[in-house]
Amino acid sequence: MNIDLKAFEVWFVTGSQDLYGEQTLLEVAEHAREIARYVSAHDNIPVQVVYKPIVKNSEEIYNTIAQANAQTNCVGIITWMHTFSPAKMWIRGLQALQKPLLHLHTQYNRDIPWDTMDMDFMNLNQSAHGDREFGHIVSRLNIPRKVVTGHWQDEEVIERINVWTRAAAAWQDWQGAKFVRFGDNMRNVAVTDGDKVAAETQFGFSVNTYAVGDLVAVIAQVSAREIDELLDEYERSYEMAENVKTGGENRDSLKEAARIEIGIRKFLVEGNFKGFTDTFEDLHGIAQLPGIAVQRLMADGYGFAGEGDWKTPALVRACKVMGAGLKGTTAFMEDYTYNFTPGSAMVLGSHMLEVDAALAAGKPRVEVHPLGIGGKADPARLVFNGISGAALNASLVDMGTRFRLIVNKVEGVPVTNDLPKLPVARVLWKPLPDMKIGCSAWILAGGAHHTAYSLSLTPEYLEDFARIAGIEYVAIDEDTTLTKLENELRWNELYYMLRK
Repeated sequence: MNIDLKAFEVWFVTGSQDLYGEQTLLEVAEHAREIARYVSAHDNIPVQVVYKPIVKNSEEIYNTIAQANAQTNCVGIITWMHTFSPAKMWIRGLQALQKPLLHLHTQYNRDIPWDTMDMDFMNLNQSAHGDREFGHIVSRLNIPRKVVTGHWQDEEVIERINVWTRAAAAWQDWQGAKFVRFGDNMRNVAVTDGDKVAAETQFGFSVNTYAVGDLVAVIAQVSAREIDELLDEYERSYEMAENVKTGGENRDSLKEAARIEIGIRKFLVEGNFKGFTDTFEDLHGIAQLPGIAVQRLMADGYGFAGEGDWKTPALVRACKVMGAGLKGTTAFMEDYTYNFTPGSAMVLGSHMLEVDAALAAGKPRVEVHPLGIGGKADPARLVFNGISGAALNASLVDMGTRFRLIVNKVEGVPVTNDLPKLPVARVLWKPLPDMKIGCSAWILAGGAHHTAYSLSLTPEYLEDFARIAGIEYVAIDEDTTLTKLENELRWNELYYMLRK
Protein backbone atom coordinates (compact mmCIF):
# COMPACT_ATOMS: atom_id res chain seq x y z
CA MET A 1 0.00 0.00 0.00
CA ASN A 2 1.83 3.06 -1.24
CA ILE A 3 1.78 6.21 0.90
CA ASP A 4 2.75 9.14 -1.34
CA LEU A 5 2.62 12.41 0.56
CA LYS A 6 3.62 14.37 -2.56
CA ALA A 7 0.10 13.72 -3.84
CA PHE A 8 -1.15 16.13 -1.16
CA GLU A 9 -1.19 19.94 -1.27
CA VAL A 10 -1.10 22.66 1.37
CA TRP A 11 -2.33 26.05 0.19
CA PHE A 12 -0.32 29.14 1.11
CA VAL A 13 -2.78 32.02 1.61
CA THR A 14 -1.47 35.53 2.27
CA GLY A 15 -3.62 38.31 3.69
CA SER A 16 -3.48 41.98 2.82
CA GLN A 17 -6.13 44.61 2.01
CA ASP A 18 -7.27 46.93 -0.80
CA LEU A 19 -5.98 49.99 1.09
CA TYR A 20 -2.45 49.53 -0.26
CA GLY A 21 -1.42 50.70 -3.72
CA GLU A 22 -0.85 48.45 -6.69
CA GLN A 23 2.94 48.39 -6.34
CA THR A 24 2.77 47.35 -2.69
CA LEU A 25 0.32 44.55 -3.48
CA LEU A 26 2.57 43.31 -6.30
CA GLU A 27 5.47 43.12 -3.84
CA VAL A 28 3.29 41.29 -1.29
CA ALA A 29 2.32 38.75 -3.93
CA GLU A 30 5.90 38.22 -5.09
CA HIS A 31 7.17 37.76 -1.54
CA ALA A 32 4.39 35.27 -0.78
CA ARG A 33 5.13 33.37 -3.98
CA GLU A 34 8.82 33.17 -3.05
CA ILE A 35 8.08 31.85 0.45
CA ALA A 36 5.67 29.22 -0.87
CA ARG A 37 8.22 28.08 -3.47
CA TYR A 38 10.99 27.87 -0.86
CA VAL A 39 8.94 25.86 1.63
CA SER A 40 7.55 23.54 -1.05
CA ALA A 41 11.03 22.80 -2.45
CA HIS A 42 12.60 22.17 0.94
CA ASP A 43 13.79 18.58 1.39
CA ASN A 44 12.02 18.31 4.75
CA ILE A 45 8.57 19.24 3.46
CA PRO A 46 6.78 16.10 2.21
CA VAL A 47 3.79 17.76 0.50
CA GLN A 48 3.42 20.40 -2.19
CA VAL A 49 3.00 23.94 -0.85
CA VAL A 50 0.90 25.82 -3.41
CA TYR A 51 0.89 29.60 -3.64
CA LYS A 52 -2.57 31.10 -3.89
CA PRO A 53 -3.24 34.70 -4.99
CA ILE A 54 -3.19 37.13 -2.09
CA VAL A 55 -6.58 37.84 -0.49
CA LYS A 56 -7.62 41.45 0.13
CA ASN A 57 -11.31 41.34 1.01
CA SER A 58 -14.04 39.13 2.41
CA GLU A 59 -15.11 37.71 -0.95
CA GLU A 60 -11.60 36.65 -1.97
CA ILE A 61 -11.01 35.07 1.43
CA TYR A 62 -14.27 33.13 1.37
CA ASN A 63 -13.81 31.94 -2.21
CA THR A 64 -10.26 30.72 -1.57
CA ILE A 65 -11.29 28.81 1.55
CA ALA A 66 -14.33 27.33 -0.20
CA GLN A 67 -12.07 26.09 -3.01
CA ALA A 68 -9.68 24.56 -0.47
CA ASN A 69 -12.59 22.76 1.19
CA ALA A 70 -13.63 21.29 -2.15
CA GLN A 71 -10.14 20.21 -3.24
CA THR A 72 -9.71 16.62 -2.02
CA ASN A 73 -5.92 16.60 -2.23
CA CYS A 74 -5.65 19.89 -0.29
CA VAL A 75 -4.93 18.80 3.27
CA GLY A 76 -4.79 22.24 4.88
CA ILE A 77 -4.00 25.91 4.52
CA ILE A 78 -1.10 28.03 5.79
CA THR A 79 -2.02 31.65 6.43
CA TRP A 80 0.33 34.63 6.70
CA MET A 81 -0.46 38.33 6.99
CA HIS A 82 2.29 40.16 5.08
CA THR A 83 0.63 43.50 5.78
CA PHE A 84 -2.24 44.48 8.02
CA SER A 85 -5.36 42.52 7.03
CA PRO A 86 -8.46 43.65 8.97
CA ALA A 87 -9.77 40.51 10.61
CA LYS A 88 -13.51 41.13 10.35
CA MET A 89 -13.23 40.35 6.65
CA TRP A 90 -11.87 36.87 7.58
CA ILE A 91 -14.90 35.88 9.67
CA ARG A 92 -17.09 34.39 6.94
CA GLY A 93 -14.24 32.44 5.37
CA LEU A 94 -12.91 31.10 8.67
CA GLN A 95 -16.39 30.02 9.75
CA ALA A 96 -16.60 27.97 6.55
CA LEU A 97 -13.12 26.44 6.93
CA GLN A 98 -13.13 22.64 6.95
CA LYS A 99 -9.39 22.06 6.56
CA PRO A 100 -6.59 22.12 9.14
CA LEU A 101 -5.04 25.54 9.68
CA LEU A 102 -1.45 26.61 10.34
CA HIS A 103 -0.75 30.26 11.07
CA LEU A 104 2.80 31.14 10.00
CA HIS A 105 3.89 34.20 11.97
CA THR A 106 6.86 35.34 9.93
CA GLN A 107 8.01 38.27 7.82
CA TYR A 108 9.71 38.46 4.46
CA ASN A 109 12.91 40.10 5.69
CA ARG A 110 14.90 38.35 8.40
CA ASP A 111 16.79 41.45 9.61
CA ILE A 112 15.74 45.07 10.09
CA PRO A 113 17.50 47.23 7.46
CA TRP A 114 18.56 49.82 10.00
CA ASP A 115 20.19 52.29 7.62
CA THR A 116 17.57 52.32 4.88
CA MET A 117 14.28 51.62 6.64
CA ASP A 118 11.58 54.22 5.96
CA MET A 119 7.79 54.40 6.30
CA ASP A 120 7.27 52.71 2.92
CA PHE A 121 9.20 49.75 4.23
CA MET A 122 7.18 49.79 7.47
CA ASN A 123 3.87 49.90 5.59
CA LEU A 124 4.88 46.92 3.47
CA ASN A 125 6.31 44.70 6.23
CA GLN A 126 3.61 44.70 8.89
CA SER A 127 3.42 41.02 9.84
CA ALA A 128 4.24 41.86 13.45
CA HIS A 129 0.82 43.38 13.96
CA GLY A 130 -1.03 42.00 10.94
CA ASP A 131 -0.60 38.47 12.30
CA ARG A 132 -1.78 39.61 15.72
CA GLU A 133 -4.99 40.98 14.21
CA PHE A 134 -5.55 37.70 12.38
CA GLY A 135 -4.66 35.65 15.45
CA HIS A 136 -7.22 37.49 17.53
CA ILE A 137 -10.14 36.63 15.26
CA VAL A 138 -9.11 32.97 15.00
CA SER A 139 -8.99 32.79 18.80
CA ARG A 140 -12.31 34.59 19.13
CA LEU A 141 -13.90 32.14 16.70
CA ASN A 142 -12.31 29.31 18.72
CA ILE A 143 -10.76 27.66 15.66
CA PRO A 144 -7.98 25.15 16.45
CA ARG A 145 -4.73 25.86 14.64
CA LYS A 146 -0.99 25.57 14.96
CA VAL A 147 1.01 28.78 15.27
CA VAL A 148 4.63 28.72 14.05
CA THR A 149 6.77 31.80 14.69
CA GLY A 150 10.12 32.63 13.11
CA HIS A 151 11.74 33.49 9.81
CA TRP A 152 10.55 31.31 6.95
CA GLN A 153 14.10 30.14 6.14
CA ASP A 154 14.75 29.07 9.74
CA GLU A 155 15.24 25.28 9.86
CA GLU A 156 13.27 25.00 13.09
CA VAL A 157 10.32 26.76 11.43
CA ILE A 158 10.55 24.40 8.45
CA GLU A 159 10.58 21.38 10.77
CA ARG A 160 7.48 22.53 12.64
CA ILE A 161 5.70 23.06 9.32
CA ASN A 162 6.83 19.58 8.26
CA VAL A 163 5.27 18.03 11.37
CA TRP A 164 1.97 19.80 10.80
CA THR A 165 1.77 18.92 7.09
CA ARG A 166 2.24 15.25 7.96
CA ALA A 167 -0.45 15.41 10.63
CA ALA A 168 -2.77 17.15 8.17
CA ALA A 169 -2.06 14.48 5.54
CA ALA A 170 -2.89 11.74 8.05
CA TRP A 171 -6.14 13.50 8.88
CA GLN A 172 -7.04 13.68 5.20
CA ASP A 173 -6.19 9.98 4.88
CA TRP A 174 -8.78 9.22 7.58
CA GLN A 175 -11.57 11.02 5.72
CA GLY A 176 -13.70 8.31 4.18
CA ALA A 177 -11.21 5.61 5.21
CA LYS A 178 -12.58 2.13 5.89
CA PHE A 179 -11.36 -0.31 8.53
CA VAL A 180 -12.64 -3.87 8.77
CA ARG A 181 -13.25 -5.90 11.91
CA PHE A 182 -13.32 -9.64 11.28
CA GLY A 183 -15.69 -10.97 13.91
CA ASP A 184 -16.39 -9.00 17.05
CA ASN A 185 -14.46 -7.53 19.93
CA MET A 186 -12.72 -9.94 22.32
CA ARG A 187 -15.40 -10.91 24.83
CA ASN A 188 -15.71 -8.84 28.02
CA VAL A 189 -12.88 -6.45 27.11
CA ALA A 190 -13.65 -2.75 27.61
CA VAL A 191 -10.81 -0.57 26.36
CA THR A 192 -10.59 -2.07 22.86
CA ASP A 193 -14.27 -1.42 22.17
CA GLY A 194 -16.07 1.90 21.81
CA ASP A 195 -18.66 3.88 19.92
CA LYS A 196 -18.08 3.42 16.19
CA VAL A 197 -20.78 5.94 15.26
CA ALA A 198 -19.14 8.58 17.46
CA ALA A 199 -15.78 7.71 15.89
CA GLU A 200 -17.07 8.14 12.35
CA THR A 201 -18.68 11.43 13.31
CA GLN A 202 -15.51 12.72 14.99
CA PHE A 203 -12.83 11.27 12.73
CA GLY A 204 -14.33 10.57 9.32
CA PHE A 205 -13.40 6.88 9.07
CA SER A 206 -15.83 3.96 9.26
CA VAL A 207 -15.51 0.60 10.97
CA ASN A 208 -17.72 -2.29 9.92
CA THR A 209 -17.74 -5.93 10.90
CA TYR A 210 -17.43 -8.72 8.35
CA ALA A 211 -18.00 -12.36 9.16
CA VAL A 212 -14.84 -14.44 9.29
CA GLY A 213 -16.57 -16.59 6.69
CA ASP A 214 -16.38 -13.69 4.24
CA LEU A 215 -12.62 -13.76 4.60
CA VAL A 216 -12.45 -17.57 4.53
CA ALA A 217 -14.20 -17.57 1.15
CA VAL A 218 -11.45 -15.33 -0.28
CA ILE A 219 -8.68 -17.39 1.30
CA ALA A 220 -10.15 -20.55 -0.22
CA GLN A 221 -9.72 -19.11 -3.74
CA VAL A 222 -5.96 -18.62 -3.40
CA SER A 223 -4.08 -20.70 -5.97
CA ALA A 224 -1.05 -22.93 -5.48
CA ARG A 225 0.93 -20.70 -7.86
CA GLU A 226 0.25 -17.61 -5.73
CA ILE A 227 1.37 -19.49 -2.62
CA ASP A 228 4.59 -20.66 -4.27
CA GLU A 229 5.40 -17.13 -5.42
CA LEU A 230 4.90 -15.75 -1.90
CA LEU A 231 7.01 -18.55 -0.40
CA ASP A 232 9.81 -17.55 -2.78
CA GLU A 233 9.45 -13.97 -1.52
CA TYR A 234 9.69 -15.17 2.09
CA GLU A 235 12.89 -17.03 1.29
CA ARG A 236 14.42 -13.97 -0.40
CA SER A 237 13.45 -11.60 2.39
CA TYR A 238 14.00 -13.50 5.62
CA GLU A 239 16.06 -16.10 7.36
CA MET A 240 14.23 -19.42 7.34
CA ALA A 241 14.14 -21.96 10.16
CA GLU A 242 15.17 -25.39 8.91
CA ASN A 243 11.76 -26.90 9.55
CA VAL A 244 9.96 -24.38 7.31
CA LYS A 245 12.23 -24.85 4.31
CA THR A 246 11.21 -27.11 1.44
CA GLY A 247 10.76 -30.61 2.85
CA GLY A 248 10.69 -29.39 6.45
CA GLU A 249 8.11 -30.72 8.87
CA ASN A 250 6.45 -27.29 9.22
CA ARG A 251 6.50 -26.37 5.54
CA ASP A 252 2.76 -26.96 5.22
CA SER A 253 2.12 -24.58 8.13
CA LEU A 254 4.08 -21.89 6.29
CA LYS A 255 2.12 -22.60 3.10
CA GLU A 256 -1.11 -22.10 5.01
CA ALA A 257 0.23 -18.84 6.48
CA ALA A 258 1.04 -17.66 2.95
CA ARG A 259 -2.46 -18.58 1.80
CA ILE A 260 -3.92 -16.52 4.66
CA GLU A 261 -1.72 -13.52 3.82
CA ILE A 262 -2.74 -13.57 0.17
CA GLY A 263 -6.41 -13.88 1.13
CA ILE A 264 -6.34 -11.02 3.64
CA ARG A 265 -4.44 -8.80 1.21
CA LYS A 266 -6.99 -9.47 -1.54
CA PHE A 267 -9.85 -8.73 0.84
CA LEU A 268 -8.30 -5.42 1.90
CA VAL A 269 -7.44 -4.34 -1.64
CA GLU A 270 -10.83 -5.27 -3.11
CA GLY A 271 -12.68 -3.53 -0.25
CA ASN A 272 -10.36 -0.48 -0.29
CA PHE A 273 -9.65 -0.91 3.42
CA LYS A 274 -6.75 0.83 5.17
CA GLY A 275 -6.54 -1.50 8.15
CA PHE A 276 -8.19 -4.32 10.01
CA THR A 277 -8.52 -6.24 13.24
CA ASP A 278 -9.30 -9.84 14.14
CA THR A 279 -9.55 -11.89 17.33
CA PHE A 280 -8.36 -15.37 18.23
CA GLU A 281 -11.82 -15.98 19.72
CA ASP A 282 -13.37 -15.85 16.27
CA LEU A 283 -11.26 -17.60 13.61
CA HIS A 284 -13.75 -20.21 12.46
CA GLY A 285 -12.57 -21.62 9.14
CA ILE A 286 -9.04 -20.18 9.35
CA ALA A 287 -6.44 -22.81 10.14
CA GLN A 288 -4.11 -20.61 12.21
CA LEU A 289 -4.01 -17.18 13.77
CA PRO A 290 -2.66 -14.79 11.12
CA GLY A 291 0.90 -13.99 12.17
CA ILE A 292 3.36 -13.37 9.37
CA ALA A 293 0.46 -12.07 7.27
CA VAL A 294 -0.31 -9.30 9.73
CA GLN A 295 3.36 -8.45 10.25
CA ARG A 296 3.96 -8.00 6.54
CA LEU A 297 0.73 -6.12 5.87
CA MET A 298 1.58 -3.60 8.58
CA ALA A 299 5.06 -3.18 7.09
CA ASP A 300 3.28 -2.29 3.83
CA GLY A 301 1.29 0.51 5.49
CA TYR A 302 -1.90 -1.12 6.73
CA GLY A 303 -3.13 -0.47 10.27
CA PHE A 304 -3.76 -3.43 12.56
CA ALA A 305 -4.58 -4.42 16.12
CA GLY A 306 -5.65 -7.69 17.66
CA GLU A 307 -8.69 -8.76 19.66
CA GLY A 308 -11.24 -6.74 17.72
CA ASP A 309 -9.63 -3.44 18.73
CA TRP A 310 -10.71 -1.13 15.88
CA LYS A 311 -9.38 2.20 17.20
CA THR A 312 -5.72 1.15 17.21
CA PRO A 313 -5.58 0.10 13.51
CA ALA A 314 -6.86 3.57 12.63
CA LEU A 315 -4.20 5.18 14.85
CA VAL A 316 -1.43 2.94 13.49
CA ARG A 317 -2.48 3.85 9.95
CA ALA A 318 -2.48 7.57 10.78
CA CYS A 319 1.00 7.28 12.29
CA LYS A 320 2.26 5.43 9.22
CA VAL A 321 0.99 8.25 6.99
CA MET A 322 2.61 10.87 9.23
CA GLY A 323 5.87 8.92 9.23
CA ALA A 324 5.99 8.08 5.52
CA GLY A 325 9.58 8.42 4.30
CA LEU A 326 10.99 9.07 7.77
CA LYS A 327 13.53 6.86 9.51
CA GLY A 328 11.95 4.22 11.73
CA THR A 329 8.39 2.96 11.68
CA THR A 330 5.16 2.69 13.68
CA ALA A 331 3.86 -0.67 14.84
CA PHE A 332 0.96 -2.19 16.70
CA MET A 333 2.26 -2.97 20.17
CA GLU A 334 1.20 -4.24 23.56
CA ASP A 335 2.80 -3.78 26.96
CA TYR A 336 3.29 -7.45 27.80
CA THR A 337 5.48 -7.81 30.88
CA TYR A 338 7.78 -5.76 33.09
CA ASN A 339 11.36 -5.88 34.25
CA PHE A 340 11.52 -4.21 37.67
CA THR A 341 15.25 -4.73 38.23
CA PRO A 342 16.49 -1.65 40.16
CA GLY A 343 18.28 0.71 37.79
CA SER A 344 17.06 -1.21 34.74
CA ALA A 345 13.26 -1.07 34.93
CA MET A 346 11.65 -1.45 31.51
CA VAL A 347 8.73 -2.84 29.54
CA LEU A 348 8.85 -5.86 27.25
CA GLY A 349 6.46 -5.24 24.40
CA SER A 350 5.11 -7.84 22.00
CA HIS A 351 1.80 -9.32 20.93
CA MET A 352 1.56 -13.07 20.47
CA LEU A 353 2.63 -12.82 16.79
CA GLU A 354 1.56 -9.55 15.23
CA VAL A 355 4.37 -6.98 15.53
CA ASP A 356 5.32 -5.02 12.41
CA ALA A 357 8.30 -6.57 10.60
CA ALA A 358 9.58 -3.08 9.74
CA LEU A 359 10.51 -2.75 13.42
CA ALA A 360 13.21 -5.44 13.21
CA ALA A 361 16.77 -4.54 14.23
CA GLY A 362 18.13 -7.32 12.02
CA LYS A 363 16.85 -9.77 9.44
CA PRO A 364 13.66 -11.42 10.75
CA ARG A 365 13.51 -15.20 10.94
CA VAL A 366 10.49 -17.24 9.80
CA GLU A 367 9.52 -19.81 12.42
CA VAL A 368 6.52 -21.99 13.25
CA HIS A 369 5.66 -22.73 16.89
CA PRO A 370 2.61 -23.73 18.92
CA LEU A 371 0.50 -20.89 20.34
CA GLY A 372 -1.01 -21.60 23.73
CA ILE A 373 -4.15 -19.59 23.10
CA GLY A 374 -6.95 -19.75 20.53
CA GLY A 375 -6.97 -23.51 19.93
CA LYS A 376 -5.69 -23.34 16.34
CA ALA A 377 -2.85 -24.93 14.36
CA ASP A 378 0.73 -23.82 14.96
CA PRO A 379 1.10 -20.41 13.28
CA ALA A 380 4.02 -19.01 11.30
CA ARG A 381 5.55 -15.75 12.43
CA LEU A 382 8.57 -13.49 11.99
CA VAL A 383 10.83 -13.57 15.04
CA PHE A 384 13.12 -10.62 15.70
CA ASN A 385 14.36 -8.08 18.23
CA GLY A 386 13.13 -4.51 17.81
CA ILE A 387 15.25 -1.51 16.99
CA SER A 388 16.08 0.93 19.79
CA GLY A 389 16.07 4.70 20.12
CA ALA A 390 13.80 7.60 21.04
CA ALA A 391 10.20 6.47 20.60
CA LEU A 392 6.65 6.93 21.82
CA ASN A 393 3.58 4.92 22.69
CA ALA A 394 0.20 6.34 21.68
CA SER A 395 -3.26 5.14 22.65
CA LEU A 396 -6.65 6.31 21.35
CA VAL A 397 -9.39 5.57 23.88
CA ASP A 398 -13.12 6.20 24.10
CA MET A 399 -13.86 7.88 27.45
CA GLY A 400 -17.61 7.73 26.93
CA THR A 401 -18.11 11.46 26.53
CA ARG A 402 -15.11 12.07 24.25
CA PHE A 403 -12.06 10.49 22.67
CA ARG A 404 -8.66 10.88 24.33
CA LEU A 405 -5.23 10.49 22.74
CA ILE A 406 -2.54 9.56 25.26
CA VAL A 407 1.13 9.77 24.27
CA ASN A 408 4.06 8.59 26.38
CA LYS A 409 7.62 9.39 25.36
CA VAL A 410 9.79 6.31 25.81
CA GLU A 411 13.35 5.23 25.13
CA GLY A 412 13.72 2.05 23.07
CA VAL A 413 16.33 -0.27 24.57
CA PRO A 414 18.39 -2.87 22.66
CA VAL A 415 17.34 -6.48 23.31
CA THR A 416 20.52 -8.16 24.51
CA ASN A 417 19.12 -11.39 25.99
CA ASP A 418 18.62 -14.42 23.74
CA LEU A 419 15.05 -15.28 24.88
CA PRO A 420 15.31 -18.80 23.40
CA LYS A 421 11.84 -19.81 24.64
CA LEU A 422 10.02 -16.67 23.44
CA PRO A 423 9.75 -17.08 19.64
CA VAL A 424 7.94 -13.81 18.87
CA ALA A 425 8.94 -10.26 17.99
CA ARG A 426 10.35 -8.53 21.09
CA VAL A 427 10.72 -4.82 21.87
CA LEU A 428 12.07 -3.18 25.03
CA TRP A 429 11.57 0.38 26.21
CA LYS A 430 11.84 2.62 29.26
CA PRO A 431 8.87 4.95 29.81
CA LEU A 432 9.57 8.59 30.63
CA PRO A 433 10.01 10.16 33.08
CA ASP A 434 10.68 6.79 34.70
CA MET A 435 9.01 3.41 35.00
CA LYS A 436 6.97 4.14 38.12
CA ILE A 437 5.66 7.56 37.12
CA GLY A 438 5.25 6.69 33.43
CA CYS A 439 3.21 3.55 34.04
CA SER A 440 1.17 5.14 36.84
CA ALA A 441 0.39 8.15 34.65
CA TRP A 442 -0.69 5.89 31.79
CA ILE A 443 -3.09 4.03 34.06
CA LEU A 444 -4.46 7.25 35.58
CA ALA A 445 -5.14 8.56 32.06
CA GLY A 446 -7.01 5.37 31.11
CA GLY A 447 -4.56 4.30 28.42
CA ALA A 448 -5.11 0.99 26.66
CA HIS A 449 -2.82 -2.04 26.65
CA HIS A 450 -2.76 -1.75 22.84
CA THR A 451 -0.74 1.11 21.38
CA ALA A 452 0.85 2.55 18.30
CA TYR A 453 4.59 2.31 19.05
CA SER A 454 6.56 4.72 16.90
CA LEU A 455 10.25 5.34 16.34
CA SER A 456 9.62 7.74 13.47
CA LEU A 457 7.42 10.31 15.21
CA THR A 458 7.79 12.73 18.11
CA PRO A 459 4.90 13.78 20.36
CA GLU A 460 4.51 17.00 18.37
CA TYR A 461 3.07 15.00 15.45
CA LEU A 462 0.40 13.45 17.66
CA GLU A 463 -0.33 16.75 19.40
CA ASP A 464 -0.90 18.42 16.02
CA PHE A 465 -3.07 15.50 14.95
CA ALA A 466 -5.18 15.66 18.12
CA ARG A 467 -5.66 19.41 17.64
CA ILE A 468 -6.82 18.86 14.05
CA ALA A 469 -9.15 16.05 15.18
CA GLY A 470 -10.56 18.19 17.98
CA ILE A 471 -9.91 15.61 20.70
CA GLU A 472 -8.28 15.59 24.12
CA TYR A 473 -4.50 15.16 24.17
CA VAL A 474 -2.62 13.89 27.23
CA ALA A 475 1.18 13.92 27.21
CA ILE A 476 3.38 11.82 29.50
CA ASP A 477 7.02 12.84 29.21
CA GLU A 478 10.15 13.81 31.11
CA ASP A 479 8.31 16.69 32.82
CA THR A 480 5.31 14.68 34.05
CA THR A 481 4.47 14.44 37.71
CA LEU A 482 1.47 12.51 38.96
CA THR A 483 0.08 15.54 40.80
CA LYS A 484 0.22 17.70 37.66
CA LEU A 485 -1.26 14.93 35.54
CA GLU A 486 -4.18 14.28 37.87
CA ASN A 487 -4.95 17.99 37.98
CA GLU A 488 -4.77 18.16 34.18
CA LEU A 489 -7.21 15.27 33.86
CA ARG A 490 -9.63 16.98 36.27
CA TRP A 491 -9.40 20.27 34.37
CA ASN A 492 -9.90 18.44 31.07
CA GLU A 493 -13.00 16.76 32.44
CA LEU A 494 -14.47 20.13 33.35
CA TYR A 495 -13.48 21.69 30.02
CA TYR A 496 -15.14 19.00 27.93
CA MET A 497 -18.22 19.00 30.14
CA LEU A 498 -18.63 22.77 29.68
CA ARG A 499 -17.86 22.50 25.98
CA LYS A 500 -20.72 20.06 25.45
